[in-house]
Amino acid sequence: MRAAASLSHSANAAASRPAPANDTHAEVTVGGLRTACLTRQALARMMVVDCLAARQDSLSRPRLVFASNGHAIAMAARDAAFRRTFEQADIIHADGQAAVFASRLLTRTPIPERSATTDFIHDAAKVAVQTGLRFFLLGATEEANAEAARILRQTYPGLQIVGRHHGYFSQLEEDELCDEINLTQPDVIWVGLSVPREYEFSVRNRPRLTAGWVVTCGGCFNFVTGAYRRAPGWMQATGLEWLYRLAREPRRLFWRYAVSNPLAIFLLLTRTFSHRTAAISGTR
Repeated sequence: MRAAASLSHSANAAASRPAPANDTHAEVTVGGLRTACLTRQALARMMVVDCLAARQDSLSRPRLVFASNGHAIAMAARDAAFRRTFEQADIIHADGQAAVFASRLLTRTPIPERSATTDFIHDAAKVAVQTGLRFFLLGATEEANAEAARILRQTYPGLQIVGRHHGYFSQLEEDELCDEINLTQPDVIWVGLSVPREYEFSVRNRPRLTAGWVVTCGGCFNFVTGAYRRAPGWMQATGLEWLYRLAREPRRLFWRYAVSNPLAIFLLLTRTFSHRTAAISGTR
C-alpha cells in the first residue's frame, strides 16, 4: 500500500509539472527518485533555453532544479513531507556519484555523468557569460556570499550577478526577500540553504519568483570560496567524496552519514529502474 501510494504521488507530481517544450531527455528512477539522464553540458543548455524562454514570457513559472544524492534519497524514503516537497522539482539531477553507478548497473539508460552542483555552477557561469544570463546568489553567511560573488565575477569576466542575499532570514521575511530578488530581474536563482530548507523555500516561493530557473545548491558558495575543500579527483570518481568530507568534519557529518548511507545504498539497489523518455524542459 505504501509503495503504491508513493508511485501514485510521483505520477501526480509529474502530471502537475509545467508543460514541456521541444527538448526531451531520458529519465530513470534512482533510489526511488526520478532522475534526469543528462550531462552537465546538456543541463547547462537546458538552463539557457528555459531562461531565454522565461524572458519571452514563454514560461509560466520558474523551473525548479534539485540535486539528488544519498542524503536526499534517504530523507525522501524516511520523511513523506520531504518527499512531497522534493518531487515538486521539474528536474532532479544526479549530484552524487553513487546515483550514477546505480543507474549504470540497474537501468537501460544510465546517467552519463555526475552533475555535482559544485561543478555545475561553473558550467552555468561559462554559458551565462556567453548568453547574458543573470544570476542571483541566495544563501550562506553575508561574508561567504559576498566572497563567492566576487570570485565568480573574477573567474568569469562579464558574468552578471545582479543580486545576492545571505541565507539568514525567517519565513516571515520571504515576501520582502522575493520582491528584492524580482527587482534584480535574475534568470537563475541559486539557493544555497540548509536541507530541507532550500527545497521548502524554492517550492513555497516559486509562484512569487520571476526567473527561469531556481537551482538548489547546498554549500556550493563555500566551495566556491574555498572554505569547503573538494575531495581529490579519484575520490570523487569512485563515489568516496562523502568519506573525505567526513574525515574533515566528523562532528558535523558523522550521524548524517551513519544514518543516511546504509539506507541510501539499500534504496539504490532496490529502487532503481528504467522507464520511458520524458520531456520536461520549458514551460508553456
